[in-house]
Amino acid sequence: MVTLQPPTHDELVDRATKLVPLLRDHAQWTDENRRLHEETIEALAAAGVFKMRIPARYGGYECDTRTVVDVAAELGRGDGAVGWIASVWWIPGWMVGMFPDAVQDEVYTTENVRVCGTLSPTAMAAKAPGGYVVNGQWGFISGALHSHWQVAIAVTPNASGEMEPIVALIPMADLGIVDDWNTTGLRGSGSVTTVAEDVFVPAERTLPLMALLTNQSASVLNADIDMYRAPLAALASACSVGNVLGMARAAWDCFQDRMPGRKITYTDYTDQREATMTHLQVAEAKVAIDEAAFHAYRVADLVDAKVADHSEWSTEDRALARIAMGATCKRALEAVDTLYVGSGGSAIFSSVPIQRTWRDLHALTQHALNTPHILYEIYGRVLCGLAPNTQFF
Repeated sequence: MVTLQPPTHDELVDRATKLVPLLRDHAQWTDENRRLHEETIEALAAAGVFKMRIPARYGGYECDTRTVVDVAAELGRGDGAVGWIASVWWIPGWMVGMFPDAVQDEVYTTENVRVCGTLSPTAMAAKAPGGYVVNGQWGFISGALHSHWQVAIAVTPNASGEMEPIVALIPMADLGIVDDWNTTGLRGSGSVTTVAEDVFVPAERTLPLMALLTNQSASVLNADIDMYRAPLAALASACSVGNVLGMARAAWDCFQDRMPGRKITYTDYTDQREATMTHLQVAEAKVAIDEAAFHAYRVADLVDAKVADHSEWSTEDRALARIAMGATCKRALEAVDTLYVGSGGSAIFSSVPIQRTWRDLHALTQHALNTPHILYEIYGRVLCGLAPNTQFF
């Protein structure tokens, strides 16, 4: 039993802040090579990022979501691809805590274990003695190149002959990799396709997907841990919004660094700071970033408050958790778009960080769980008294 005192919120945020220069130094390499730099992985491990959402009995920190948001914001300020992968690892890592305790013992024997995953059921699972044989593939598996396990979704016939999705926990060593991640944004996330060919998964390493979505845990020892009391959809939002906020702040940092003395071509302005259009742009961007922060912390505080008092999650609570992600993305996009446009033609060069932040944020908000108009529709349906038309709720 591990009894070491975990680092505080401030200590973890300070560690993440100190990583920003390193992440920025490696950001272009990460983008060009479509994977994280090994020094980045080592630095994240040393900072304790991989332990933040792991039970204390395995040496984890069991961090609240406010801490997760603040740490992710600093990682995203350094490199949005790094912040994205960290967020992704926190979410499937949480899913591991829903499996039987013996399965967790198997997973957490690896120091700084990293678990990637998806919720898309793009594989088949055939029942076999003692478990299932899985065949299929999964796309957009962020962090797969640096992970030890994958949470994979497959469909299998139930007792009635109908197909139902199950969650399978599979070692990465049992999966193949298709190097197909050639994209315009979040290139550094290495979100490749993984493949299962006749992979046997023991029954104890599987759960019905609906059990995850409805907080029906198979773990006994995690029953009293706060971070397992929130619904998956709300937790996913809380784990993801920080990086979005950090990317908006990264664009702000780059714009501020380049602004003094930068001429505006084909005008008489020899210093961009003197232009009225710049005053409007920075004001609009700063207000949008502040509003993004409001929504990011709103979902973190909602999750932390509800798990602390053990209260039930109403339909409105769940909708609020989803729209907080949508609103954070929407405001961050507005800020980054404004700052990128205001950065002039020279901003298109790969050596200028704001173009990468712009590409990464647009890629992030194309993800179906983060797309603002989808999340606004879900929220609007609930406000109109209708069902949310999604199981991920």
